[in-house]
Amino acid sequence: MTKPTGASVPPYLRIVARIRRRIADGELGPGDPVPSTRQIAREWGVALATATKALTTLRLEGLVETRPRAGSVVAGTVPVTPPRRPSPPAPPSDPELTLDRIVRAAIDIADTEGLSALSMRGVAARLGVAAMSPYRYLPSKDDLVLLMADAAFGEATYPADAPEGWRSRIELGARTLWTLYRRHPWLAQLGSLTRPLLVPNLIAHGEWMLSALDGHGLDPTTLFDIHVLIYSHVQGLAVHLEWEAHAEASTGQSEDQWMDSRTPALRALVESGRFPTFTKVVGAFDDGYDLRLDALFASGSKALLDGLTPIIEGQATADRPRSAGS
Repeated sequence: MTKPTGASVPPYLRIVARIRRRIADGELGPGDPVPSTRQIAREWGVALATATKALTTLRLEGLVETRPRAGSVVAGTVPVTPPRRPSPPAPPSDPELTLDRIVRAAIDIADTEGLSALSMRGVAARLGVAAMSPYRYLPSKDDLVLLMADAAFGEATYPADAPEGWRSRIELGARTLWTLYRRHPWLAQLGSLTRPLLVPNLIAHGEWMLSALDGHGLDPTTLFDIHVLIYSHVQGLAVHLEWEAHAEASTGQSEDQWMDSRTPALRALVESGRFPTFTKVVGAFDDGYDLRLDALFASGSKALLDGLTPIIEGQATADRPRSAGS
């Protein structure tokens, strides 16, 4: 059988070849995590089904295995729960330690291992300093998390020459927040609508959104309600980014593997006859339902702004003085 080459190689095989090469070159060693299905889908721009097929192929080749609380890792004789990025031993001194270095190291840990893996001792180990050194700069992990959030939200700013129209500005603000949550999934876990995260760089995003809505004749409560509604759409979807990463690490199953393991329960619901519409919709999928958070963010944002347009623009129109002939 002729081996496919060049452009004829299926996308999942190209992904397999890239990860296989990283393992062969020693870039990924035994016990190191390999990209999850969602990471593969995002990095290579493929569907989750393609990403799952790539990981399955690597498992069948014996290069990758799934371990509880670790997810998919390079196969080999290693501890069951190896750290995703081993930290160097801490020397007795802390040369050139600064608050900014502490915050950046903490962000790196949260980005790669999740917020639950963050500790003051772990930050010290990452920086190669004495375990208690970070406490000379801030009193607790809670204080560190606030500084991390402020730094992360401060990674994106808005242009001085704002786009024309309230909708263009709102769309830019929503996309900017979504990008930050995508870059730092743990960010969406830090504050709720009822107990908001009060850090300057998040308020700066709020200022952009509120200024886009201001001047349209809305009373303060309605204006702020709209701002909260838009923000909740972005954050509400973003919380699932970290939840899925944590679930995959704790169960050792990708989202697709977890759904496959629930096939008997799903079949029982479908065959019960109690949910005809659910059965019709689920049965219409050719290859299952692929949850695409980026697509949901985009379509949800459009639907939300379409629905809000009459409220925002209608109020402004109603406040305009009418001509004698109108």
